This record gives sequence, C-alpha cells and structure tokens, in this order.
Amino acid sequence: MKHYEDNFTHQYLPSLDLQPDYIFLDMPQFNRPEMLNCVDRLLDNHIKEGRGNNICIRTFETTWTYQDLFEKANQIAHVLVEDLGLKSGNRVLIRSANNPMMVAVWFAILKAGGIVVATMPLLRAKELTTIIDCAEISHALCDHSLADEMHLVKSDYLQSVCFYGNSQLEVLMQNKPTTFTNYHTKSDSVALIGFTSGTTGLPKMTAHFHKDILNICEAFPQYSLQPTADDIFTGSPPLGFTFGLGGLVLFPMYFGASTFLIEKPSPDMLLQAIQDYKITICFTAPTAWRIITTKVADFDISSLRKCVSAGETLPLKVWQDWHNATGLKIIDGIGATEMLHIFISSNEANMKPGATGVAITGYEAKIVDKNGNAVPTNEPGRLVVRGITGCKYLNRIDKQKEYVENGWNVTGDIFRQDEEGYFWFVARGDDMIISSGYNIAAIEVESVLLTHEEILECAVVGLPDVERGMLVCAHIVLKDPAKATDNMKNHIQHWFKEVAAPYKYPRVIYFTEALPKTETGKIQRFKLKN
Repeated sequence: MKHYEDNFTHQYLPSLDLQPDYIFLDMPQFNRPEMLNCVDRLLDNHIKEGRGNNICIRTFETTWTYQDLFEKANQIAHVLVEDLGLKSGNRVLIRSANNPMMVAVWFAILKAGGIVVATMPLLRAKELTTIIDCAEISHALCDHSLADEMHLVKSDYLQSVCFYGNSQLEVLMQNKPTTFTNYHTKSDSVALIGFTSGTTGLPKMTAHFHKDILNICEAFPQYSLQPTADDIFTGSPPLGFTFGLGGLVLFPMYFGASTFLIEKPSPDMLLQAIQDYKITICFTAPTAWRIITTKVADFDISSLRKCVSAGETLPLKVWQDWHNATGLKIIDGIGATEMLHIFISSNEANMKPGATGVAITGYEAKIVDKNGNAVPTNEPGRLVVRGITGCKYLNRIDKQKEYVENGWNVTGDIFRQDEEGYFWFVARGDDMIISSGYNIAAIEVESVLLTHEEILECAVVGLPDVERGMLVCAHIVLKDPAKATDNMKNHIQHWFKEVAAPYKYPRVIYFTEALPKTETGKIQRFKLKN
C-alpha cells in the first residue's frame, strides 16, 4: 500500500523477510495504533492538554514555550505545502546547527507529511550533494549562516532551497495560520532517514518509522533517566545525529520537559549552561566528559542528576575521574544509526564501572562468532541485537543482508559478556574510526585524499588517542617523494578541511614509499595500526 504521494521510501524499503525480528509485541508500551503521526504525541498533545505555556526550548539568547514551537512549526508546515510545493513523502534536508528554528523545521516537515533528512553543519557541498542524490531530496531548509556550502550544491533532484534565520522562511511565515492539520500518516510510514557511511564510501540510508521515534522514548530514557516534566536537558551532539536528536529533542518533549540548545557547544559552555540554567540531564561524548572533569570545580553543577555518554566507548578512567570529582555516575551506552538510539546501557541500580551495560527494556543482545553461534562467557565476539527498532536500509539489499543475519542486527562491534550479563567493549569490528564521538569511515577519507593532485596512494587507519578516543591517521605515497615534507603535511590537512567536513581530516600523516599489500594488491591496513 502506498503510504505517501511520493512513494520513494516505500518502494525502496527492504522486504519484511530481510528486516530484523522485532520483539515488542508482548510489551504494550511499544504497541502503537495503525495511524500515527509522531508529532501529535511529541508536540500537539502538550497544547491540547494545557501545557502550552510550559518552557520547551532555551538558549543563551531566547526562550520558547511549547506554544511558541507549536505555532512556528505550523506556520512552516503551511509554507512547505502552500509555497514550496511539498508533497507527502518528499524528503526534506535540514542544514543547521542546534537551534530552536531547526527543531521547528523538523516538526513542520513531519506535520506536512514530509520525511526529515537532518545533516550536520560541517558537511561540505560534495557530501550534501551525495546525500541529496541518494535520497532524491526535493526540498532543503538551511540556516542562513550555513548558506555558502548550500549554494554550491548542484542536483537535479533539488527543487527548492529556503533559508531561515531572519531570512526568506520567516518572511513566508508571517501571514500563515498558527494552526495546521497534521498529515494523517501510518505508524509504519518513514519519518526520517539517517545517513551512515559504515566502512564503504557509499552512504547508506537508514529509515525509521513514526512509531520508532516514539518507541525509543519508552526505552532508554525510561530505563536509564526516569525523566519528568521538571527536567532540563542539554548536550553537545548535533541534532543530525540520532544520539543528539533523541537526547535533546525527542526525550525531553516526550515527557513534557525542556531542552537547552547550544549551537557551538564547548565544555565551558556546557558547564556554564548547567550552572546558570539548572540543567538536570546532560548528553555528551567521552572526550568532553574528560575535559569537563578538569573544569568542573569552577562551576556549580548541583542541579545535574544524570550524565549520559555515547558515540564511542567510555574509558574507565574518565568514569572514575568524573565520579571522584562530582559523585555522579556517567551512564554509558551504545547505539547505532541503524537502531535509532541506545540499546545497551545501565542505570544507577545496575551500573558496573567500565562495562557498557546490559540490554535495556525493548532489546535483547548476545555475542556470537562469525557463524552466528553463541560464544562462551567472557569470550570476545560479534555483538548482535534485536528489539523495538532495527536496520532498514533503503535501496541497499546488499548491505541489508550484511547488517541483518537470522533476524539479528549485526552492529560491527566486538564485545564480551560477563557472568552477570554485562557487555564490555573490546574493539570495532571494521575500519570505522570513532574520534570525539564522530564516526569516520576510513575509505571516505581515502576517497578525498586520492583527489589531491600530489597523492598517488593512501591508506587511512585509526590510532588510539587519550583525548579523542582515536585519531585519523593517513599513510600517503606521493607522486614525487621529494615533496614529502612537513609543509606538504600541513598543506594536505588545510586542503582537506576545505573540500570535506573538517572533523574527518587526518590529524596524523606519514609519508611512505609504499603501502603494505597482499599478493592480490589489497592494502594490509592491520600492519599500519601497529
């Protein structure tokens, strides 16, 4: 059955036999009605139930109530349909830092029957174009401060680009009604597409339904945070990451709480916000927790009750140092774009320092060998998981078959499980580099480097690093070995940041005369990691 006028996502969803098993049928909190637009529960219901004057979003400069967000989202939805020609099922790209208007745009797209594709502010035109072409995106809404790269995007699919932030969108909104009838969509219609690169240079589109968005709000936050309407959330992850979307928008709004958004978060700004605005729940990466620990004595963080870490494994020393400094226990967690949010974590009642945790409500996990057989206790193996969400790659049957095996989602991580059922991180099972919470595929970096006129060959690996978790390290063969100088290293790094997202650039460069290879010519990256 066609769920939208634009049938792209329904056409390219993997068939049910290729999707993972879902295990929520015996848990009533995860069973949703057939017809469902997630915005009704996350936003509109707060207005209907008299909570419109409650604070919803704060920044250092402004405060929005739920009524403010509701009205702005409705006006933007009118603009999308009436002025920009959005049809239900169209994909809409958002390009923005974390700010209130981005949240309003996010809800407006779903209200109008569109599908959200939120991106990170650091992406360059080439990367944005790839996303637009893969998802056949017809509309883009972009913060005016990020307009430069957007202007460089060239795609036959893109019909409309509208800028906001005292710009075009606000002008179009002025005379629009502040009410809007939400698109009457199915609970298993696609609401958002998250892009993940994995270990291949071709991006993969991970689809998530309207019911998925609500169901994750009944999983991790209920299990680990026990939020109330009095909580104030903040954190550093971009809303383009599903980790940030959940922690800074979905979870607070599901429970009628509020969120504090910071466009360019730094450890000092996070601490300042916690002190000045009495933040109670903070989401950030292990790198930030380590730095925050060294500064926390200068701030009053007595309001803080829950600290969440994800994006990369949390080192035991970071956990211990924070606990010694504050008495607070950081909640570690592992999630995936394919799973939408965290599926293994802990709470204060069952936390074991150094362990990631256990499968939370709504999920089950196990450790298996390469053949899918369970491994003995404390033996490392592949982490697989299933539950209320699961991998649904659009238009990538080959990758779908790799990620889903026998009904289980294969995460690509190596873990072990102890006698008490706790999962302990061992290593990544692929060439993904996780640096300061960013997932960086080695082959993506290599693809950019190989476009440089001086580079003949290259191989990229991750190097362990105390501060960032891992560093992007490039082993490069130059066409002219005589140019292998420190100046050339600096030039390549500067050039890379001009043509691709700066967080992907190689912080370490080694020039070499040849790369280690097998007899068939395959680069032996494991030799470069030693």
